[in-house]
Amino acid sequence: MDLTKLDLRPYREYKISDVMKIKGKLGFRVTLVYDDGTEKECQHSGFSSKSTATKNRNRIIAQLENGIYVAHRDVKIKDFLPYWLEHVMRARGDFKANSYDAYKNCIYRHIIPRLGNIKLIEVNPGHIQKVYKELCENYKSIPRIAKPVLNTSFTYAVSIRLMEMNPCENVNLPRQDDDKKREYHTIHVNKAQTYSLEQVKILIKAAKDTRIYMQILFAVLMGLRKGEINGLKYSDIDFEHRTLKIQRQLGKDLYKDDTEIPVNTKTKQEITLKTWSSEREIDIPDYVFEEILKEREKYERNKRRRQQGVWTFQDLGYICCSSYGRPRSSDYHYTHYKELIKKTGLPYIRFHDLRHTYATLLLKNEINQKAIAEVMGHSKSIITVDTYGDTRRIIEGGVEVIQDFIDEVHPYGSLDVRMLKEMFGMEREVRIEEYTLKSIAVKMEDIEIPALEEMNCIGTQDEIY
Repeated sequence: MDLTKLDLRPYREYKISDVMKIKGKLGFRVTLVYDDGTEKECQHSGFSSKSTATKNRNRIIAQLENGIYVAHRDVKIKDFLPYWLEHVMRARGDFKANSYDAYKNCIYRHIIPRLGNIKLIEVNPGHIQKVYKELCENYKSIPRIAKPVLNTSFTYAVSIRLMEMNPCENVNLPRQDDDKKREYHTIHVNKAQTYSLEQVKILIKAAKDTRIYMQILFAVLMGLRKGEINGLKYSDIDFEHRTLKIQRQLGKDLYKDDTEIPVNTKTKQEITLKTWSSEREIDIPDYVFEEILKEREKYERNKRRRQQGVWTFQDLGYICCSSYGRPRSSDYHYTHYKELIKKTGLPYIRFHDLRHTYATLLLKNEINQKAIAEVMGHSKSIITVDTYGDTRRIIEGGVEVIQDFIDEVHPYGSLDVRMLKEMFGMEREVRIEEYTLKSIAVKMEDIEIPALEEMNCIGTQDEIY
């Protein structure tokens, strides 16, 4: 059934007939009247007794009065979900390609095979509970995609009068044996999936001569996502105040025709950030800032050298780019990262876990968790810490903003202290360090990374996306 051809407009008024004989049995007809005067007739028949027909007629009248009457009663899940994905979610204009691919995979491979032939008006909580149970028995992440897909799509179905009620309401996923209950807007922290400070030192030192050195620094010392790192430009940097604006990412653009995209740039499109809270301005650690300046020098050298020939330099301004100025793809780091981990002998964690590691460097001593969430692009997150299986909840801070975090975690230098005292009359004690937490530095032979042990800022983390 093609739902694009259905008339899904709300009706202005209705007419309902008395119980009558229809094809040898009893029934009644409903006529819906729309704003433009057009009408649609719906028939309810097949009742064997007048009392049964009358009871159903009264039920339909109640639905009509409450605006929840379903006129199109033959729509099946296998027809509705693809329509919802393409004409509702994709049509929003801000739907991310990764989310689209995940939803599409879940719909076609997991939901439609189980529920596809059921009519929307016949779906009940039992159907939903059975699907959740089957998915949880066989998959780890698919159930967490199926739940919002079904709940959100059925909520939409109710809003356009294809369902009387949402059968997903009050139906929860079964608790999996190896999974802890996940609350909405909760970041789970697992130390086993992050590096310690000593391991971070080893990683950065070994990464210095690799092609993903800057990516490593941005991930483990600033907590940026992979797509955000690839989308960074020199124009995003305030060189005077040493701050960085996160305002784009590179990835697949769901709204661009593949035929319009140059070869090998499908995952290198500039797209909006994951959420509104992902757009932020953060301080650049001193060590990272110095490396950015060196990278800029290299960028300018390559730009001067590669002005002729088949492959000319593309002055696009990306910090992490090829020697010809071209941006990196979403999976460029993969091979280099695996080789780097193997070279260092460190236990393997995902590249994304470097972002988790950054959070662990800031969590140990009850540092404002709301501020940490904000600096990492999660403005409404509660953070939970899981240390070797012992879970404790770190509840979201009240109204503190990111500056509180900077005050507490990023000690000022002596000039900063003098300036702030002159500006604000600060009388409170401010710690002074030769290298602040912003630069995160411990002196080594050829690299400086902050002594976080002395500042008591080490903690744990698991799923920050």
